[in-house]
Amino acid sequence: PPHQVVPFPSLSPTMTHGGIAGWKKKEGEFVATGDILAEIQTDKATMEMESMEEGWMAKIIVPEGTEDIPVGKPVAVLCEEQADIAAFKDYVPEASAD
Repeated sequence: PPHQVVPFPSLSPTMTHGGIAGWKKKEGEFVATGDILAEIQTDKATMEMESMEEGWMAKIIVPEGTEDIPVGKPVAVLCEEQADIAAFKDYVPEASAD
């Protein structure tokens, strides 16, 4: 089904890794553009990660409390239709080339 993979954000020009302090949206919840998806832990501060897309939180790939996540790594999946959420229950992101 149509979906958007949410990458781990870079919240500063020098940020290469970070952690997820906590998810603010749960699987199955609707996410509007600008909603806070998660609290991101950097080496200096805890910052909020806003959604750039709208849709349904279909899958949280990286659980809260995870640290040392590389920028760009898939951390969640949003889908367009609520009925498609179940299709992502066992979703695994494709392995990256690096």
